[in-house]
Amino acid sequence: MSMKTAVAVATAAKLFRGFADPTRLAILLALVDDEQRVKDLVELIGGSQGNVSGHVACLKECGLIIDRHEGRQVFYRAAHPEILDLLHSAEQLLAASGEQIELCPNYRDVNST
Repeated sequence: MSMKTAVAVATAAKLFRGFADPTRLAILLALVDDEQRVKDLVELIGGSQGNVSGHVACLKECGLIIDRHEGRQVFYRAAHPEILDLLHSAEQLLAASGEQIELCPNYRDVNST
């Protein structure tokens, strides 16, 4: 594998790490259709405001979401339409292979740690 390919693979792995956390994935799913405030995200996906806010900050730092200020409120949305495309592709892949993925012993449940 060339160094350029290795770097691209490492960067892609970082991208998918952003999607791998259930809270971050829920946030991204909530933001592809509409803008939301952290308060709205907490109500939609649950968890504490601090936890959701931390995940929002992570996604923003990685360039996956952007914000818009309106007075004292901050609204977040997906930064790129390709995020929606990727999530739709994942949904189709899960429709085809989801049961096998669910049963795969190599992919342990992230909530069972």
